Amino acid sequence: MKGKVVVVCQKALQLVLVTCLLLVPAFSWAYSEYDLMALSLEELTSLEVTSVSRKSQKVSEAAAAVFVITQHDIRRSGATSIPEALRLAPGLSVARIDGSKWAISSRGFNGRYANKLLVLIDGRSVYSPLFSGVYWDVQDTLLDDVERIEVIRGPGATLWGANAVNGVINVITKKARDTQGALVKAGYGTEEAGFAALRYGGRAGDRTYYRAFVKYFNRDRLDSVGSGTASDDWNAFRGGFRLDATPTCRDEFTLQGEAYSGTEGQQDLVYRWTPLTNYQATPISDSKFVGGHLLARWQRQLNDIDDFVLQAYYDRSYRDQKALLKETRDVFDVDFQHRFVLGKGHELLWGLGYRLTSDDLEPAEIVTVEDEVRSDQLFSFFVQDEISLLPDKLRLLIGSKFEHNDYTGFEYQPNARLIWTPNTHHSLWGAVSRAVRTPSRLEDSGDIFYRLMPPLGGNPLPRKLAIFGSKDYEAEKSLSYELGYRYLPGGGFSIDTALFYTDYWDHRSGEMVLPSMGVAPVPHALAGYVHDNKLKAETWGLEVVVDWHVRKWWQLQGNYTLLKVDLSRESDSSDNFSHLVYENSSPQQQWALRSSFDLGRDWELDLWLRYVDRITVTYTDIDDYYGLDMRLAWQPVEGLELAFVGQNLLEPSHQEFQTEMGTIPTAVPRGFYGQIKWQF
Repeated sequence: MKGKVVVVCQKALQLVLVTCLLLVPAFSWAYSEYDLMALSLEELTSLEVTSVSRKSQKVSEAAAAVFVITQHDIRRSGATSIPEALRLAPGLSVARIDGSKWAISSRGFNGRYANKLLVLIDGRSVYSPLFSGVYWDVQDTLLDDVERIEVIRGPGATLWGANAVNGVINVITKKARDTQGALVKAGYGTEEAGFAALRYGGRAGDRTYYRAFVKYFNRDRLDSVGSGTASDDWNAFRGGFRLDATPTCRDEFTLQGEAYSGTEGQQDLVYRWTPLTNYQATPISDSKFVGGHLLARWQRQLNDIDDFVLQAYYDRSYRDQKALLKETRDVFDVDFQHRFVLGKGHELLWGLGYRLTSDDLEPAEIVTVEDEVRSDQLFSFFVQDEISLLPDKLRLLIGSKFEHNDYTGFEYQPNARLIWTPNTHHSLWGAVSRAVRTPSRLEDSGDIFYRLMPPLGGNPLPRKLAIFGSKDYEAEKSLSYELGYRYLPGGGFSIDTALFYTDYWDHRSGEMVLPSMGVAPVPHALAGYVHDNKLKAETWGLEVVVDWHVRKWWQLQGNYTLLKVDLSRESDSSDNFSHLVYENSSPQQQWALRSSFDLGRDWELDLWLRYVDRITVTYTDIDDYYGLDMRLAWQPVEGLELAFVGQNLLEPSHQEFQTEMGTIPTAVPRGFYGQIKWQF
């Protein structure tokens, strides 16, 4: 049945494309109401971002490689999840591992457990201290309520802290006053096996606005690499609310929260003490997850420039990852920042932070831990001075973050940024930044059962390989140099470029341990690696974004990324495999081209072509691929939209990544879905 649906959708797609191409000259070109949100890069540089300097500023004034994914971009891309929307940003490596797992990184070192990219949602960190990464399957919200996604390539540690080594992603949702009325959305497709959402926003008095939403989705299994289907279907339910109040003209208060639950199928590769199956097993199971958070924020405007923000949130999550481990985690975080003018030409920003993280881990077949229950504290302080050297033309930003954690103690992360804007058409900026990546819970006190091999040669015993945590593991350090240029000549054309070079030291390595004998559950030889800091690395590259409004009804946006990664080890290191994991895990070259057409007042056509270079993860070579997505939408009346989306149209399926351990590889198939959305 599914095959027939695919064939019908393919024929329908061909008919739609031919019809659109034939009818293009006959339409009366004009912007639709939806396209009032369409912005060129020239206009985007006038948008305000907050993630670069923790204040509202224009993109053109930001001394960093920042890209904004707007709500308009998300809607017209056809993306149904935050990870898929992140493919819109240059400089990011976004690879789907299976139905619910992604590998996402900035400027190298990609992997399921990529650990150098800090991710925030409305200023709330979703970076997991268990493995120093992000559970992308639970980072979700109603995409229609996302105002923008700010993507910073390069270090952001001075303001956001440890682990913001290669980039910061901040998902910012709309204020409640911007989501008034009702929204109903539903859809179905070949891979999107049903989704629906309901949101309602209202007001309570003259100064208080609110909204609440619920959503559900069910996504079908992907294809296994080779043949057949995987067991990675995925479904989740989520609900949330937001309340915004302005009791006075100087105060703004926000209270928001969400709760979610779901299951995701998975097929793990595990090793068991059964010689008849060559010690390998691939059990199929459903991983369960549930959680929620509550966030409160108070902002007071003291005068035209001076202000302070106080934010606190509580986050609780539970995951049963079957063969990996079970995890229950509680996070409490409070953050304060104050901005004020200090003398002539100085704008000072400083802040304090405290985070308490408690977990309860239940080991399974793959992971064991030394302490199953643990609490960790993080204390932080930052300060940054923005100095106006030439009014409205030349600014210098200098500052540093100071943190104390329970793993490595005191860490500091300074940076200096300079931006020159001689006029409205040009801006040139440069930066030097130091950042650190602190150890994760598993790197400090966790052991990973990596492989079990049959007897070899004259050794009659099976051999167990493990990766051991180390209390002596230190923070990874990096020093980055960046140079950027933005050119906005007008006329609907603009270009944004960034060059970077980063030097890493004390990078994670796996050092061989002396072989020993194990006795349980059966006698075996034990060998493996222990975490240490004996790798060095260099990365350098180029990122370019070009935007061109060819006509009022036609917009083109393209981007290109070049990335080089070179790893080496210290002379006393015995690590002989880390380069296989890190060096080529991110594509050297990527490019994308998006074309958006407004076909009269009621129709929209979007085409999105991508190229991703080949990668190598451990011993697996994954071919380069082209991806083409298409979206055709019709707005017959105000507030009603019907959309048809085709994804990965150029081939039946392709593999995007190979996880480092535990999960059977899958391929991303061609897919189609239809959607209806009504706002009133």
